[in-house]
Amino acid sequence: MIWYENDVKKLEAVKGTLPYIPETIFYGSSSIRLWVDLYEDLKPLHPVNLGFGGSTLAACVWFFDRIMEPYAPRHIVCYAGENDLGDGRTPEEVYIFFCQFLACLQRRFPDVPMTWISIKPSITRWNLEKTVRYTNQLIKAEIEKSNGKYYYLDVFDRMLDANGLPVKDLYEADGLHLTRKGYLIWKDVLQQHFATIFKIS
Repeated sequence: MIWYENDVKKLEAVKGTLPYIPETIFYGSSSIRLWVDLYEDLKPLHPVNLGFGGSTLAACVWFFDRIMEPYAPRHIVCYAGENDLGDGRTPEEVYIFFCQFLACLQRRFPDVPMTWISIKPSITRWNLEKTVRYTNQLIKAEIEKSNGKYYYLDVFDRMLDANGLPVKDLYEADGLHLTRKGYLIWKDVLQQHFATIFKIS
């Protein structure tokens, strides 16, 4: 975990740079960190971007208490797990990390709802399609046990074309990270979710 240290130290200083008290924590890997328009796209949520590059779900669990220490959020949104699979971990291992993540939430933020963004399809990792789908199924099933406390948002299917393949212009040249068009899909999904569930628009 040592190679995340510089990014984590930067995150520890984020809160003091915001002109408002953050209400919605966005946590996870570089798909969160690189969402440069997040603050404007989801302004009504009073967001704070706590994504850190290359992070695995395992790393999100490892650094959870340290990164979350200064916050008292009303909502948490998380995207992670894709890098774990990219590193060769199995869906079952990612599921275990997810359960550990839920334990962190229940311990530190027992009354705060959490929205989980499904692992997205990626051109570069399309060989892992079935693995990603299965991991998403495991996580969705666990979330459904929460009786409405936690929420699962599917972005996987929204990012596929009519042939069931990832839409190319949603991805940067690396076939992994999102373009502005990709983030607009995430924005739309999240806006609909928060307007429907929490009446925030």
